[in-house]
Amino acid sequence: MGLEERQATSVWRFYLLLVALLVLKTYFVYRFEFSFTLKGVGEEAFLVINSIGSIVLLLGIGLFRKRSKPGLMLAVYFILSAILYGNILYYRFYIDFITVPVLFQFGNVGGLSQSTVELFNFYDPILILDSVILFFILKRFKVRSSTLSTKRKKRTAVTGVSILLGSTVIALILNPLLFEKSYDRELFVKSLGSYTYHAYDIVFNSFTSITSVFADDTDISEIKQYVDKKEIEASSFEGVAKGKNLILISLESTQSFILDEEIDGEQATPFLNKLKEDSYFFPNFYHQTAQGKTSDAEFMIDTSLYPLSGGSVFVRKPENEFFSLPEALNSADYSTNSFHGNDREFWNRENMYKTLGYDRFYSKKDFEVTDENSINYGLKDIPFFEQSIPYLKDLKEPYSAKFLTLTNHFPYLLEEEDRMIAIPETQEEVVNRYFATIRYEDESIKRFFEEMKAAGLYEDAIFVLYGDHYGLSETYNEALGEYFGKQIGPVEHVKLQKVPLIIHIPNEEGKEFETVGGQVDLKPTILELLGIKEKTSLNFGTSLLSSDRKDFVIFRDGSFVTEELIYTKNTCYNKETGAKTNRNKCSKHFGKVQNELDYSDKVIYGDLLRFVE
Repeated sequence: MGLEERQATSVWRFYLLLVALLVLKTYFVYRFEFSFTLKGVGEEAFLVINSIGSIVLLLGIGLFRKRSKPGLMLAVYFILSAILYGNILYYRFYIDFITVPVLFQFGNVGGLSQSTVELFNFYDPILILDSVILFFILKRFKVRSSTLSTKRKKRTAVTGVSILLGSTVIALILNPLLFEKSYDRELFVKSLGSYTYHAYDIVFNSFTSITSVFADDTDISEIKQYVDKKEIEASSFEGVAKGKNLILISLESTQSFILDEEIDGEQATPFLNKLKEDSYFFPNFYHQTAQGKTSDAEFMIDTSLYPLSGGSVFVRKPENEFFSLPEALNSADYSTNSFHGNDREFWNRENMYKTLGYDRFYSKKDFEVTDENSINYGLKDIPFFEQSIPYLKDLKEPYSAKFLTLTNHFPYLLEEEDRMIAIPETQEEVVNRYFATIRYEDESIKRFFEEMKAAGLYEDAIFVLYGDHYGLSETYNEALGEYFGKQIGPVEHVKLQKVPLIIHIPNEEGKEFETVGGQVDLKPTILELLGIKEKTSLNFGTSLLSSDRKDFVIFRDGSFVTEELIYTKNTCYNKETGAKTNRNKCSKHFGKVQNELDYSDKVIYGDLLRFVE
């Protein structure tokens, strides 16, 4: 065997080693880091097979050259490993996969902040260490560039393409609407593998980025007709808060399960518990956020459109035309304001607020922020509200003021002197700390109400308090199950996505609404209470106050909840018993879910509201 032939053999063996290791590593990550629901041995085996084709072709970037380059193969191997690990970190908290838009808004994860560090595990270096070992193998055995036979390269390429196409065909047979439901990233990755998913994501986002260029006024007519059919009669609550100042309070990472919870006889949210008794309270209100989290909640409440499945509208489409809550309020002579104790550039709020029609944005630069009164992502909630009161006094009435709280933000850090409650002792410190920061948030709102009363601002206001998104993701279900003394299954997990919605109107009697709804419904609800009619509207949500409203809430991944059913992870459940039920009971709603999400996406990607007069 000649030198060139030996080198070619070494390169080929090195390539096969890389393929084998990456396939195994990818499978183990799928199996033990991602919480896929697998049905039988077939899906288990498919979890191995679905990544082989893409790995063979991607590592082939170094193989298929005129002279195969083992160094390039290893570089690709390292990049794919890094992508895999990036997905692991993202998934550990968000139970989701990285998309191209997320990469462009990376600054919003706070760099290597405590939030990111909290997601590291002790065994993580192993996931990258193999690349270092492979580098030494490359050098030790002097695996150098060489010329492989054209026949071998073609055979490898054909094998990769065949496996990729074969696994795609099988995936489509099992899930015919896979590409139409690409917003269900868990199903997509489970079916086609993470590398194929990322390739599709790049193509999809490249296409959608130019959609608005080719859009025209005919694209909005069908959507307008669909939305107009959803309109319902106004309720008896119309105009109950007419002319009052609107105070919106975004409760950072606050889930409804925390209400009425006690630790050693002390309530976690004593003020909110009392407030909801004297307010309109919605115990079946869900967050519907996706990768934009707090910015998604803001977007839905301001526009009654759904968030995008990937990235944040605040970052991706800040120049679009929207029919917003601030614009509707401005038309009724309200001044519109937002308060936030963080940088104004975070989530691109500075630009997006201008698009949405806010008159004034009070950000970190408008507050006195020191090391003593700030933690984690910005100004603590108590000084935040205290310092906001003077600004409220100076606002022209009527006004709206949105407050974004911060202290109850992952990973839930708080100094000892600010702790007002004992914490549970579960296996997860994040879960334990969550109770402490929730209690602090509750105290901050209590003091805000007291200061509003002292300043004479309370009586002539309507207060809308809402949870923006979950605080504890599926990653922490085991610890939550430990706290509750029961296992958190799919149905319980969906129920944990409920967030508080408390609408307090001074001197109005409290009432509990069992309506099933979500954040996309809040804009029409607020406008109904204020008695304000939009001159031009396109709302996917409907008022939560109307008896004509159908109980229905749609999540960005295609899951949904009705009065009787929960559909999640491609399975239909009876909401009351938690038992699996006939899929046909859920399938009759699939068309509505698909239409709502697709139509909303078309409005956003095509910037279609610019064509509505």
